[in-house]
Amino acid sequence: MDLVSLIPPKVFFTKGAGRHKHYLQSFELALRDAGISQFNLVSVSSILPPSCKRISREEGLKSLKPGQIVFCVMAKNSTDEPNRLIAASIGCAWPADPNIYGYLSEHHSFGEKEIVAGEYAEDLAASMLASTLGIEFDPEKAWDEREQIYKMSGKIIRTSNITQTAEGDKNGLWTSVVAAAVFVFDQSNSLVNNNLFGEKKPLLNS
Repeated sequence: MDLVSLIPPKVFFTKGAGRHKHYLQSFELALRDAGISQFNLVSVSSILPPSCKRISREEGLKSLKPGQIVFCVMAKNSTDEPNRLIAASIGCAWPADPNIYGYLSEHHSFGEKEIVAGEYAEDLAASMLASTLGIEFDPEKAWDEREQIYKMSGKIIRTSNITQTAEGDKNGLWTSVVAAAVFVFDQSNSLVNNNLFGEKKPLLNS
């Protein structure tokens, strides 16, 4: 494997919320609640690689090490306004053909309940995949109608979302929410194991 074939074979989904008087620490606590605060997270865009297998959060976390650089698609939101409802959601659409890539979407909003924010993110991912696959649809139709059209086409096998909501702390603490799709590489495909950066050489000739 080389850098141009850095394609993750697995993905897991997670979410979390945190509260603190400081914004940054509330975000850290949300990441901790999601189980991913111990990694160096690198946000990437919205493509789900071909044949990418969904695994559980527990299985995914077992494959990662503290301090590791980890690629993810993340949605996040924060507020210090008392009782203000916030949401962060990741939508996902899997194509029926495993050789074709799918889509992930990030959505962060205010005033939306979990089901509303989740369906919006799911709809966004499905619509992006549908347009890529040439599925004709009316964007003005309700999500549940378009969902049936997508699945009846035989080109989209399933859609899903993971969504975290929270109300702003009544005493004005910062409240943060995160949702993420986290990519996992097989141990045999790690950059270190494959020596992509070359063999270690002494700084000085002996």
